[in-house]
Amino acid sequence: MIASRNMLIAVGVLLVAGLAVAVFQTGYAAWTAALLVLVGLAGWDLWVVRRRPAPRLKRQVDNSLPLGVVSEIQLEVTFADGRGGRVELYDGVPVQLGANDPRVDAKVQRDQLLEATYTIEPHQRGRFEIEEAYLRQYGPLGLMARQIRIGQPQKVRVVPNFRAVSRYALLAVADKTSAIGVRRLRRRGEGMEFDCLREYREGDQLRQIDWKATARHRRLIARQYEDERHQQVMLVFDCGRRMRAIDGELSHFDHALNAGLLLSYVALQQGDSVTVSTFGGVDRWVARQRGPRAVEAIVDRTFDLQTTTQPSDFSGVAERVAVRQKRRALVVLLTNLYDAEPDELDRALALLNERHLVLIASLREEGVQRMADGPIRDLNDALQVGATHHFLNHRRKVHARLRRAGAMVLDVTPSELSVQLVNRYLEIKRSGEL
Repeated sequence: MIASRNMLIAVGVLLVAGLAVAVFQTGYAAWTAALLVLVGLAGWDLWVVRRRPAPRLKRQVDNSLPLGVVSEIQLEVTFADGRGGRVELYDGVPVQLGANDPRVDAKVQRDQLLEATYTIEPHQRGRFEIEEAYLRQYGPLGLMARQIRIGQPQKVRVVPNFRAVSRYALLAVADKTSAIGVRRLRRRGEGMEFDCLREYREGDQLRQIDWKATARHRRLIARQYEDERHQQVMLVFDCGRRMRAIDGELSHFDHALNAGLLLSYVALQQGDSVTVSTFGGVDRWVARQRGPRAVEAIVDRTFDLQTTTQPSDFSGVAERVAVRQKRRALVVLLTNLYDAEPDELDRALALLNERHLVLIASLREEGVQRMADGPIRDLNDALQVGATHHFLNHRRKVHARLRRAGAMVLDVTPSELSVQLVNRYLEIKRSGEL
């Protein structure tokens, strides 16, 4: 039982009137009658609303919600007796989904449905449950209300952002992937598998011309090659404390997961297989996946990954990859090397280089360069700029040491990671290095 605002106002008026009656010693009978009438009306109002059957709630929301993307939740409330009336509804959405005003306050006409929509913008990946909604239904006089829970709990999951994958897929169909920065590279003719013969086109290399077929058809005929298929790509995600840094609205780990999802999609479309491993407090292994739809299986096994406060054991993950990944693969390590020990990296890289081709994607904080280029007005500014340049110089030395040891290194900001990673994969694919 809940008293409405109108009921509280009426009670307040009666209290003021009661004080006046006590002071002036007059009007006691009228005040008592008004009090009894108010109590009677409130009791009747509550009796009526409590007898009504509970409304039914239907909630429409996608089972999978992309991280950081605005989505809609639609609510539909049906009144079994068709009477409607004034209602307040608050949906039981968890805070991690970032709901924008899930409260509804409306007066429903007779035989009318209550329809409402509110938006959410999830800011954390994982599995969540939208609980039953709280409904406050007022009586016909608007004095009293009952509060009940309606609807059913609904499980949803927040997954990495699919926008990059979706956009890449659409542009790939239109052959316009350069719009997002993905480059189309000329083939070198090495590491390519013969596909078919076709007429010579402008831009083909002379080595592609098949002279026997040209003589037979009396026009230039060229060989068409395709990238070697059935190669292996392994994504190794660092879940340790170094990936908890925030750039924009997402952590470095979220940016890495989004980039890894896009790379997985591209590699699978190229006919390669993808394996996923994690380290840094989370030990997860996603066995080799193949086929254009295998990206769904990768998402199912990785969307709930979270960072930890554990250190990143590069030697440990290198040993695990060496034991479990027997066939040569492109090992893509997504991490942040801002405080990595060079000796540990050397040991890990030596172990991986025995069989695999290693690409290290090292995320760089976007604010670091701004600090290095910032103005110097006083001693504190000078110390800050000097420390930043010292940090960047140390980072460059670590990357140069890794390159000398045989690894490929990407030093990129989170916003650049997806495109740079795909471009480097395509370069490796077309060069035949793998």
